[in-house]
Amino acid sequence: MTDWAQVRADGFAVPAGRPVDELVTELSAMLRSPDPLIRDAQAYSTLATWIGNGVLGPAELRALGDDMVGRFADSEIQARTFAPLILDSIVSQGVFEPSWVPPFERWYVAEEDLRGFDPKLGWLHAVAHGSDLLGALARVPAVEPVQMLRLGIGRLLTPTEYVLRDLEDDRLGFALAVALTRHDLSEEDAVGWLDPAIRAFGTLPAAGFRPEQTNTLRTLRVVYLLADHGVRLDDDHPNAQLPHRDQVKSKLLDLFRTATPYYF
Repeated sequence: MTDWAQVRADGFAVPAGRPVDELVTELSAMLRSPDPLIRDAQAYSTLATWIGNGVLGPAELRALGDDMVGRFADSEIQARTFAPLILDSIVSQGVFEPSWVPPFERWYVAEEDLRGFDPKLGWLHAVAHGSDLLGALARVPAVEPVQMLRLGIGRLLTPTEYVLRDLEDDRLGFALAVALTRHDLSEEDAVGWLDPAIRAFGTLPAAGFRPEQTNTLRTLRVVYLLADHGVRLDDDHPNAQLPHRDQVKSKLLDLFRTATPYYF
């Protein structure tokens, strides 16, 4: 076994004496660990750094991506929620397989454990980690941006008893705004994905807002902010503008007026 704490202390240098594929297999297994020190501080940090530094080639990244896709059906919550983080790193390096998208979509809307932080398991963050992958996929030309927009609003409107509390709304709002920067997004699609949310607020609740309604409003306010201000995609695109900025803002205002008419 490799001393992964020492690898981290050494700046994530690749250990000598073992093939990289064996090291990646060991790290992949560690991503299922319920111990956040092993899973997050060692396995995820090492893999994400190696992926970003080009240690893994395209074939190795595809194999690792396939492994992560299988985790969406894992029985352990931490295994499911760390899979999209690794896939985000892989996709952001330019390696993408269309077969990865449907399993991610099925998991993201169906995941019931939305806890951000657990005292024993550490960070789980299904919504936030999934949103990071959603945002990465939204920048892939082979992925239709409206597909990611519909996925995001579907996640938000899925009934839950959990009110987001660890800035998941910010992460998902950012990912949705990233999708809205795509120039191949039609005006109709840029606003049409919001129709289910407007319908969800068509009748104001007599007994208070449902958690998913609260989560939706908070997330979409982030989208409005970024539509107005611009979206930082990367160092080369620090202030990307939405091609249908005014239409998106107008549609969001329609939704806010429906949900909170006393503000207007």
